Amino acid sequence: MSEVPMGSRDDVLAGGGTGGTTSSPMAFPIPADELGTVSIVPNGSFEAGSYQTFVLTYVAGKFGIDDSGSMRVCFRFASDQTRPQFEDPKGPNYTTIEASNNAVLTYHYDPKGNVRPWDRTLYIKVVRGFLREGDKITITFGDRSGGSPGMRLQTFCEDSYEFHTLIDPIATYCYQPMPVQPVIKIIPGKLDRYLAVAPTIREIDESFSIKFKGEDKWGNPSDQCNIQLCPRASHPVQNLPDVVSLKPGEFFGVIEGLSVANAADLHIDFLDDAGAVMCRTNPIRIEPAPLSRHFWGDLHGQSEETIGTGSAEAYFAFARDYAFVDATGHQGNDFQITGDFWSQLDQLCQQFNEDGKFVAIPGYEWSGNTGLGGDRNIYFPNEGRTIRRSSHALVTDHSDIDTDCNSAEELFATFAEHGEDDVVVFAHCGGRYADIELAHDGRFEKAMEIHSSWGSFEWLVQDAFRLGYRVGIVANSDGHKGRPGASYPGAALFGAVGGLTCFLIDSLSRETILEAIRKRHHYATTGGENGRPLITLDADFPQGGTKFHDDPRHGRDKGMAANQAIMGDIVHLPSGNLSIKVDIRASVAIERVDVFNGLNLIETIRPYAKEDLGSRIRVVWEGAEYRGRFRQVIWDGSAFLSENEILSASPINFFNKDKTLNQPSPHELNWRALTTGNIGGFDMVLADPYSGTLKIETPLIKAGVPLEDIGFEDEVFDRSGVLPRYLKLFRLPAVNPHQSMQFERSISLQPEGDNPIFVRVTLDDGTLCWTSPIYFYRSSDQP
Repeated sequence: MSEVPMGSRDDVLAGGGTGGTTSSPMAFPIPADELGTVSIVPNGSFEAGSYQTFVLTYVAGKFGIDDSGSMRVCFRFASDQTRPQFEDPKGPNYTTIEASNNAVLTYHYDPKGNVRPWDRTLYIKVVRGFLREGDKITITFGDRSGGSPGMRLQTFCEDSYEFHTLIDPIATYCYQPMPVQPVIKIIPGKLDRYLAVAPTIREIDESFSIKFKGEDKWGNPSDQCNIQLCPRASHPVQNLPDVVSLKPGEFFGVIEGLSVANAADLHIDFLDDAGAVMCRTNPIRIEPAPLSRHFWGDLHGQSEETIGTGSAEAYFAFARDYAFVDATGHQGNDFQITGDFWSQLDQLCQQFNEDGKFVAIPGYEWSGNTGLGGDRNIYFPNEGRTIRRSSHALVTDHSDIDTDCNSAEELFATFAEHGEDDVVVFAHCGGRYADIELAHDGRFEKAMEIHSSWGSFEWLVQDAFRLGYRVGIVANSDGHKGRPGASYPGAALFGAVGGLTCFLIDSLSRETILEAIRKRHHYATTGGENGRPLITLDADFPQGGTKFHDDPRHGRDKGMAANQAIMGDIVHLPSGNLSIKVDIRASVAIERVDVFNGLNLIETIRPYAKEDLGSRIRVVWEGAEYRGRFRQVIWDGSAFLSENEILSASPINFFNKDKTLNQPSPHELNWRALTTGNIGGFDMVLADPYSGTLKIETPLIKAGVPLEDIGFEDEVFDRSGVLPRYLKLFRLPAVNPHQSMQFERSISLQPEGDNPIFVRVTLDDGTLCWTSPIYFYRSSDQP
C-alpha cells in the first residue's frame, strides 16, 4: 500500500493537514499506535480525471469507536474529484459504507466539513451500536455494482493524493489523524494537444530557445508522447532543426541556440509527418536594439503547505520546467505559514532564482478578512524579510504574533514606519476580495490583479479609476493545483484558466520585474495556449509634457521632459495634442480592440469591415453575481433557430469538461456553462446568413432576435445587478485572418482628473488582454 507516515507536516488536531501549521497545544487523547489502521485498494498510479473504484477499510484500534463516535475521510480544498453521493447507484461516485459488525451508521458529505486544507469531508457516525478492536468500516468510493461509472479522480496530477482519515473513537468530537494515511499517485493522461513557447522579443543575432510539450485533455503536461515534429519558421531562423521529437517518458523538449539574422516578425509551426500543424509558437519579434524583451510571469499561487497541491519545491519547478514562464512567486495564505515554512520559502526562492534564466520572488499573500481590507499579494526583492500576517489563525506558534497586521491599513502603515519602501503589493480577488476603497497606499500597492483562475474582475481596476488611484493591471493564476503558469480549471468551480503578466523589461532579474511593476510597465492576459500575444501601447504628444514613473503625489519622482510615453507611464500634459499607437500580434485572430479612457469606452476597433461579415454568429455571456466567493453566474441554456439550420457550432471558453455545448438537431443547441466575471459563449455557422429568428433561453436572459438584425454592432441583453451580467450577439466573418493589428488614434483628454488610456484586446478564441494605462492629466493643480 502507498502510505504517508505521520510527522511534522501532519499534526493539526482536527485538520491533521499538511497546511504548514504546527501541532495543537492540546494533547491527542489516544496514542497514535492505538488508533487502528486504514488502507485502500487498489493503490498505485491512476490517470487524472479517470473513473475508478476504491475500497477504503478502517480497522478499529484498541478503543474501537464508541456509540456516537465518528470518522472523517477528507480531501484537499483544491481537489475536483466527483463528490461522494449515496442516492443514485448509477451516478458518478456512488458511495457505499458498512460496518463489519452491522453497527448502524449515518453519513453525509460536506465540502466545508473540516479544517483547511482538508475541507472536503465524508463524515461517518456510529449511531446505533459500537466498534470493538478489529471491527471494520468499509467505504467503497465509486461502487459500480449498481451501474455507476465509478469515482472520477481529480483532473490534475499529484504525487501523494491522500484519503485523509481522522478518527473520533471516544465520541468527544476530538479527531485524530491516522498515523499512516492511504495515498495514491495521480498521473497525466494521454496526449490531447501540443504547445510551443518562444520568447516574445529578442535582438538580431541574439541566441534564444524554444520549448515545447504535450498536454492531456485536462492541461497536465503529459509524458505519453511519441512523435516526431518538424519545426517550420515563417522567417529564416538559424540552427532550427528539421525534426525534433518527444518520446515516452519525456514531458517537454527544448531547442537551443536559435537566432535570427535580421529584423522580422515571425512564428514557428510544429508539423507532424503528414504536414498538419500540431502547434504554433507565440509571436516572435526580432529588433535591432529592443528597448524591452518582454518576459512572462505568474506571480501568484499556492502549494500543499497552505491550501494548494504538491510541495513548494515542485511548485517552483513546474513554473520553470513545465509552464515555461520566466518568473513566479509563491503566495501562501499568511495565516497558514509557519516560521519554518517561511524560512523554507526563502531557501527555495534563493535556490530557483537565477538572473537571466528564471526569477523566483519572495513573498506571501496577506489574507485579511474582507472587512479589514481583503486579499493582497506582498513581494520582496530579497529573502530574510518579516512576514506581517493578517492573523495567526492556523499558526499555533505565537512567538511572532506582535508582527501581525490585522488590517490592510495597518499593513501599509507598518511598511511605511519600518522604511520598507521596496515592498510591492497587488490587490486581488480570490475567495476574499480586496476593498481598495477601505485601504490603499500607492507607495506600495502598484497593481490590480483583474484576472485569475477565480475569474475576471475588471471592476477592481474600475474601482481604482473611480478613486483616482494610478495602478497597473496584472493577471496571475492564483492557482491551487500546483501548476503556476499553466493553471487550468479542470472540473471545479474555478471558472477560468489562470492568467499571465508580460513585463516590459530589458533583462530578467527580481529587481527588473519589481521595477516594471512599480512603473506599471506590463500587460495582462487571461492565459491559455494563445495567452502570450505581443502588445505595445505608445503615446506621442509633440508639444511635450512631464513624464513620471512613480506617482508624483508621493513626492519621490520629479519627472522628466518627454514627448513620448509607454503603457504605465504618468504624464502631465498641460496642453497639446495626444495620439496613441497600438501594435498587436497574436497566434490566433483578433476579434476586437476596445480603447478606454478610464471608465469610458472611447472606441471599439475591429480588424475587419462590415462587408466582410458572413454566416458566423457569436453569442457571448459575461458576468458575476457578487464580489466574494459565491460569484458564479449559471448560463445553462438553449438556442433554437427557426427557418434556418446550424451547420456547425464551437464553444468559447468552455474550460470545464463537464460543461458542454451540444447540437441535438440542425435547429437547436443546448449547453451547460458558468462564468465568474469572465466571458464564455459559442459560435455557430448558419446555412443562410440572414433567414429566420434566433431564440435563446438561459436562467438569466430570454431573448428572440431576427437574424437579419444581428450585424456588426453588439446586440446586448443586460441583466446587470451588483456587477455586470449580460449576453450579447454579433456577426463575424466566416473566416477571420487578422492575427495582427496596428493603428493610431488621436485622443481627447478631459481637462480635470486623470485620463487612464488603455486598450483591451479580445482574441477570436475568447482570450482577453489588458494593457496597463498611460495616465495623463491636464491640470497644473493636480499632481
